[in-house]
Amino acid sequence: MNNKSIAHFYRVDHPHMVGDGFRVKGYLPGPHNLQQQVSPFYLLDYNSPHFFPATDTPRGVGVHPHKGFETVTVVFAGELAHADSTGSSGTIGEDEVQWMTAGAGVLHKEFQTPEFSREGGVQHMLQLWVNLPAKHKHHQPRYQTLTRENIPVVKLDEKGSVVRVIGGDYIGVQGAAETLSPLSLLDIQLVPESTTAVPVPAGWNSLLLQVDGDAVIQEGQESQEGDMAVFGPEDGQITIRTTRHAARFVLMMGEPLNEPIAAYGPFLMNTQQEIVEAIQEFQSGKFGHLD
Repeated sequence: MNNKSIAHFYRVDHPHMVGDGFRVKGYLPGPHNLQQQVSPFYLLDYNSPHFFPATDTPRGVGVHPHKGFETVTVVFAGELAHADSTGSSGTIGEDEVQWMTAGAGVLHKEFQTPEFSREGGVQHMLQLWVNLPAKHKHHQPRYQTLTRENIPVVKLDEKGSVVRVIGGDYIGVQGAAETLSPLSLLDIQLVPESTTAVPVPAGWNSLLLQVDGDAVIQEGQESQEGDMAVFGPEDGQITIRTTRHAARFVLMMGEPLNEPIAAYGPFLMNTQQEIVEAIQEFQSGKFGHLD
């Protein structure tokens, strides 16, 4: 199988704060017009490793609404607590994931845990917004906590390289998250001097964010922590090779929705009228209550 072409390869150098607890770099929506090339994924904020000093007041983002999509938060280092207006709550730490379906509308908040705040430490994570197809934009909100124990791990070799299947399917292994559209979200961890190749389903979009180490992708492009590749539309595979150092990637693959997008702040719908309706629903209290 041939390697897919790299349509865009870039990094984001200027971080910004989301609330007071997340120092992120915004990869999507990106520096190019990528909506059709990355659908069903819409937003990607990457919190590269950053030290937060100790504090008695947990940092984070207070109560805010979402509608029409899902948020997926992957923690590589640090701890994160979540609560939403459905009554769901949870805490995740290293190598764990929160998968929240906003669907018809929800209020939620995210904070560093009190324990992490008191001690201080390095925070390293990402948040991905997965757009929902029109037929699921009014899905009942739900929350999935994916712990280290319930994320399937596939061995790639005897040296220690693995793929953690967060969502979707990888060589017949079903991921931990229940998804509402065809996609795969993989956490690829390679030891030094190893190679892996992941076939991309025909017609799917694919993008790869490196979150640790250095490597070579598609047998020619050097890549390091903070680099992202968006691949071309042709059929093929994604090849990653490490040399002297280990490397870690998040691979996002999905069937494009091919639907119009109307976006406004925390709302992701198909038409501007639906955006207006989402704002009215939020203002009238239809998303519930959360202290």
